Amino acid sequence: MHKSASNLAASIRNRKVSPVEIMLETIQRIEGLNPVLNAFSQTCFDRALDEAKAMEKRLAKGEYLGPLAGVPLGVKDLENAEGMVTSFGCTAFRNNVAGQDSIQVARLKKAGAIVVGKTNVPEFGFTGFTKNRLYGVTRNPWNTERTPGGSSGGAAAAVASGMVPLATGSDAGGSIRIPACYCGCFGVKPSFGRIPHGPQEILFMTRTWTLGPITRTVADAALYLDSVCGYHSSDPDSIPAPELSYAVAIKKPLKALKIGFNPTLGYARVQAEVMDLAHKALKVFEEMGHKVEIRDDLFPDAGDAWSDLMGLEIYGQLKDRLDSIRPELGRTLAASIDHARVLTAEALLAHQRTRSVLQKRLADFFSSFDILLTPSMPTEAFGAKGPPPAEIEGAPVPLLGAVAFTYPFNLTGHPAATVRTGLTSSGLPAGIQIIAPHYRDDLVLRLAASYEEASPRDGIRPAISA
Repeated sequence: MHKSASNLAASIRNRKVSPVEIMLETIQRIEGLNPVLNAFSQTCFDRALDEAKAMEKRLAKGEYLGPLAGVPLGVKDLENAEGMVTSFGCTAFRNNVAGQDSIQVARLKKAGAIVVGKTNVPEFGFTGFTKNRLYGVTRNPWNTERTPGGSSGGAAAAVASGMVPLATGSDAGGSIRIPACYCGCFGVKPSFGRIPHGPQEILFMTRTWTLGPITRTVADAALYLDSVCGYHSSDPDSIPAPELSYAVAIKKPLKALKIGFNPTLGYARVQAEVMDLAHKALKVFEEMGHKVEIRDDLFPDAGDAWSDLMGLEIYGQLKDRLDSIRPELGRTLAASIDHARVLTAEALLAHQRTRSVLQKRLADFFSSFDILLTPSMPTEAFGAKGPPPAEIEGAPVPLLGAVAFTYPFNLTGHPAATVRTGLTSSGLPAGIQIIAPHYRDDLVLRLAASYEEASPRDGIRPAISA
């Protein structure tokens, strides 16, 4: 089932198909594909089918049940869905049943979406590939020997394979954009604060962690964002919803934009085929009437700053129970937490200086350009069980070199999205990243939608079948 969420919702609303029919087809597809892909770590089919039946009766009475009424939804297993386990991909939380929905999930359900299960994640979302000791390895539907990425790897595998048209994601360093790129989906990291977090025991400290969708189309992402954006009192960093609907905004014509493409940000290495596909995408943007300029601006590599701040964030979330769950944590995660808990004020100040320089460089860039483009990922998807590549095109890269283009924009809070550019000779998707000035999520979506229209790829899907 590869229909978009927008088309499904319209068909249900117009009584061309029933939500029960859609749910039965969804369940059948998940049961056929999940044993191979392991995209879903848990399912709630009986409850989902009951909700679809109740919705069918209400629709028959002419009730309007929301813009996503009847659309099946996957929820990332770092986020609460009432009555389901939020395991964080960690054995210590295997029985952690959520007593309520997250704000994001509650708003999606209010819009009519029906939760069908939780999608698999690496432990606490800590890696760019999806594997944990509780639920195992998640695989890419384009090639099951490869990873779908992480940490929203289960979400992207579920959407790309046609299990569900929508899935929730979160992104603190690329966790929406990485798997969306590797699986050929659309993924957007909204501006920080655009979608409220919570409820949560402790507020995030680093202002990097965002929520957002993984979808098949830009229109689906716009519909999703319209359903979940807006201030909530549980999250003091959340911001008011935009005055204009994103679903409306993406239909508005774009003026010619001044676009800068930076192939490396000054420090990254990129697989040759991935770079070739990015340059082909630049031609599409030019054919759309935009002015594209190749840039060599040097940005600081903030990898060390990002890594320490992420370790600090996870330490803050786990501090009160760390001693009791330590034996069940993966060694790499535990080492990162141990490192973070002894960070000095001087180290944190140095990281903040790096972050400030990065912010200033981007401010200077956006004073002259409307949009920044980069490759979404330096390489095609690597092995399903990891580790990330230690070299690219024969040259060694640091650990974060495999995700070199995503984490900088978590540190700065800019909205960023990935759109598919094509397939490598291995038959794996590559992508280009669209970054806009602060709070211009509308511009990211509008440019992505026009690129999607100019370079349609609906018929190019993974060959995997149940």
